[in-house]
Amino acid sequence: MSILVYIEQDQGKIKSSSLEAVSYAAGLAEMHGAKVNVLGLGSIGSEAWDQVGLAGANAIFHLEDKRLDQGVILAHSDAIAQVFDRVGASTLVLAKSSLGDAVAARLAIKLDAGLVSNVVGLPDLTHGFVVKRSIFTGKAFAETAISADKKILAVKKNIYPIKTDGEVIKVEPLDLTIADENFVAKITGAEKAEGEILLPEAGVVVSGGRGLKGPENWGMIEELADSLRAAKGCSKPVSDLGWRPHHEHVGQTGVKVAPTLYIAIAISGAIQHLAGVNASKYIVVINNDPDAPFFKAADYGIVGDAFDVVPKLTQAIKALK
Repeated sequence: MSILVYIEQDQGKIKSSSLEAVSYAAGLAEMHGAKVNVLGLGSIGSEAWDQVGLAGANAIFHLEDKRLDQGVILAHSDAIAQVFDRVGASTLVLAKSSLGDAVAARLAIKLDAGLVSNVVGLPDLTHGFVVKRSIFTGKAFAETAISADKKILAVKKNIYPIKTDGEVIKVEPLDLTIADENFVAKITGAEKAEGEILLPEAGVVVSGGRGLKGPENWGMIEELADSLRAAKGCSKPVSDLGWRPHHEHVGQTGVKVAPTLYIAIAISGAIQHLAGVNASKYIVVINNDPDAPFFKAADYGIVGDAFDVVPKLTQAIKALK
């Protein structure tokens, strides 16, 4: 058995969610005695590949074609399908993402494969191939059996730990021909969120809500986030009011996050917001209303005025550092 892992990159750097997918594949490979092959597309810096080997890869293939930098779905799907057949893979593993979802769906048809998304654990092989996945925006789990010979598993972010005990692997350049017709769709521009730490990849997120009373008070959110090296988020009303940019909106209709730590400040906890954060490992809520719905979902809660609590919390964190 052979496993192929499709990794995503951004500006030459491999996404941490893709490194999680490599480590997940390594765990799956141990169950089957299989080999983990990794495929990277586009311009990826040479220094980034060391992490892939340490995460559990046995072989790394790289198709360096600048046309693939933008994530054109048709072209990526064609390249993956070719390599899937070339290495004799029976399972494709990738991170669940906007690009990953589109590629996985297309490949399920192209490869005649069974697809399970939002995977949160290694499969149970006791009776076939049964995978646990998250459903209903993280409120429940489903056990899904795949009977197809070929399988595609889209792993949910921040679920599987990244291995660091593998080996640095030599990257093998690929010689593939991708038909020009796969590049008929062209991405003419993209608006990217600014900032050193972006919400989808963040391990810690600090979010503020309408209880902060106005954009002029956002400095304390930014200072706390900076002290934790965290990404900054906000509730939907805050982005709707124009206090913060839309790309910081966390929730069902905004960015869905799954950090190790999510800190919600002056956010009541409407169900739409909870749907975007309930995959977080730990949730800390700071609110002056003891009946705020968010406290029911919190691992830790502080009932108090954010204008008193947050500066003291920031000061304590800086003192610890």
